[in-house]
Formats: sequence, C-alpha cells, structure tokens
Amino acid sequence: MKLKKAIYIVIGCIGVGLGAVGAVLPLLPAFPFLLLAAFCFAKSSERLHLWFTNTKLYRNNLESYIKGRGMTWKTKIRIMVMVTVLMSIGFLMMSRVPVGRIILAGVWLFHIIYFCFGVKTLRPEAAENSSEEAA
Repeated sequence: MKLKKAIYIVIGCIGVGLGAVGAVLPLLPAFPFLLLAAFCFAKSSERLHLWFTNTKLYRNNLESYIKGRGMTWKTKIRIMVMVTVLMSIGFLMMSRVPVGRIILAGVWLFHIIYFCFGVKTLRPEAAENSSEEAA
C-alpha cells in the first residue's frame, strides 16, 4: 500500500512540475498535467491534495472545471490550440500510415467538439468571482 501511495506522489509531483512549465511555456499544455496531479494527490495524500488545491496554479487552471462550473473561452482556446499543434506534428509524421492519420483526425475532431460543446463556458467575470469566493 505504501508503494502505491509513493508512486501516486511521484506521478503527482511530475504532473505539477510539467503543469507549471506548461503554464509558462505556450508549447506545453498545463491542463492535463495539473489534472493528473490533482488525481494522484487525491489518491495518495490528503495533505498534498489540500496543498495543491490551494495553489494559484490549481485555482487559475483547474478549479472551475473540477467544480463543474466550466472554463473560460480563453482557457478552452489555449487548450484546443496546443492540442491541435501537437496533433498536427503527429499527423504530419504519419504520412505513410493513413489509418493512423484517420484515427488521429478523429481524436482531434472529438477533442474540439468536446471542448466547444461538452465543457461549459464561463464568462471571464464569472471565473474571477468563483476564484475570489474560493480565496
């Protein structure tokens, strides 16, 4: 049991590190790594989970989504652009694998549809109010 917790903690710390880098660098998406960190910390350590959920990194990138309120268009667009760029690189590299290109295009299309229609869109002022309520 302790090994499982230790693995979750290590993966959570890696997720926080990559998420922090992704919050600064436009090429690396922060959202999936921070979501991974939140999951791992929730599974491993209540103290780490509490610390993580009180960080500015969490509040700015995940809080409204995890609480079911949604995301701002700015956040949605940033995520969609980064995934599109990264998937485009894979798409171009699969020039000799047409089935791979079809699968990748399908995943990309599902991703765009999900973020446009599946995730609630918050107005920027609603997002600011919800982060102020949490503080």
